[in-house]
Amino acid sequence: MSLPERELPSADFYDFEALLSAQEQAKLAQLRAFLAQEVAPHAVGWWNDAQFPAHILPKIAALDLAAPDRRRYSHLFTGLVVAEMTRVDTSLATFFLVHHDLFVQALIDFGSQEQQERMLADAVALRTTGAFALTEPDHGSDVAGGMVTTARRVMGDDGGTHWVINGAKRWIGNGTFCERMLLWARDAETGEVRGFFLDATLSGVQRSKIENKIALRTVQNAHITLIDVQVPERDRIAQVNSFADINKLLLSSRISVAWQAVGQQLAAFDIARAYALERQQFGRPLAAFQLIQSQLVTMLGNATSSLAMMVRIAGLQDASESAGSGDSGGPTMAQVALAKAHTTSAMRETVSLGRSILGGNGIVSDYSMAKVFADAEAIYTYEGSHEINTLIAGRAITGISAIV
Repeated sequence: MSLPERELPSADFYDFEALLSAQEQAKLAQLRAFLAQEVAPHAVGWWNDAQFPAHILPKIAALDLAAPDRRRYSHLFTGLVVAEMTRVDTSLATFFLVHHDLFVQALIDFGSQEQQERMLADAVALRTTGAFALTEPDHGSDVAGGMVTTARRVMGDDGGTHWVINGAKRWIGNGTFCERMLLWARDAETGEVRGFFLDATLSGVQRSKIENKIALRTVQNAHITLIDVQVPERDRIAQVNSFADINKLLLSSRISVAWQAVGQQLAAFDIARAYALERQQFGRPLAAFQLIQSQLVTMLGNATSSLAMMVRIAGLQDASESAGSGDSGGPTMAQVALAKAHTTSAMRETVSLGRSILGGNGIVSDYSMAKVFADAEAIYTYEGSHEINTLIAGRAITGISAIV
């Protein structure tokens, strides 16, 4: 006879959470309670309707998990926060990453004192929301060299400097409703990439929602068209002078997406195991069949290896900060690229096995697995596709670049 589910081990089979401090464990428990009450009962409905639950943003802010407040926590804790959010709803976790890990973190790392005083408090408290506008309709992985959105510096009638931006951005998460975008454009004079905290309500900014997605349906991705948008000099990010300055943000974001791949696998395992214990076939639960147990063990092994890799990445991040090594320490881009490539590849197998265990019920969102299965495809692609991350790691281990 199967053990009652409450007595079964968790998906954290090696108890990595024990590495957290008591304060962090309590905070993670608080997050789990919030997600169970406020998100889990509604996530599939939001996903089906492709509607973003803006009404819960004040409650998320009240959890006090966002930068810069989160800096009193370890990187392992912040990674597990991302995994836990993803475990319940990948779309909500993606909103959190875009807003906090990219927009808010850019304000902290690169914003002037005046920009921080003007924007940071509202952004941290989610009274305003931000987006990260980098990808273009014809340039994704090659956007560093192929960016065609331009910013031209001009002198206004009042004698002040402003910038005129023209171009387009695509796949911009939060882009349909955000108040500001962290927008990147090529300086028409120097050819270098510039960053702007763009007021999304400015004249010339046109936003349209990307429809008919099969993944991350709750996330409001936008196509942005920029026609002679006049941005004041005070909204230019003075500390960004080239695309290389963006790499710190991209490295951090890529780590977070690898944590999402962990969360997806934990979700798939949870759903598949619960279903296998409940579903009866041939007079006994699915979990009693050898093939189903083999699939569940493979899923757990994938999730555990991915989690272990990310625990090590977090350890490198924490060690770097403790040593005060700044930008020169911590995981390298190649290490992060390998982590993102490995965890998302394992994730693809894990969610596929989970969908298979649910049989026909695995292709309808009512049972949650279809949502997990579909959302995995977005994670596999964004923040560097699997192929690009593989080539970044390949370049590091061979000394030869296969990227033209």
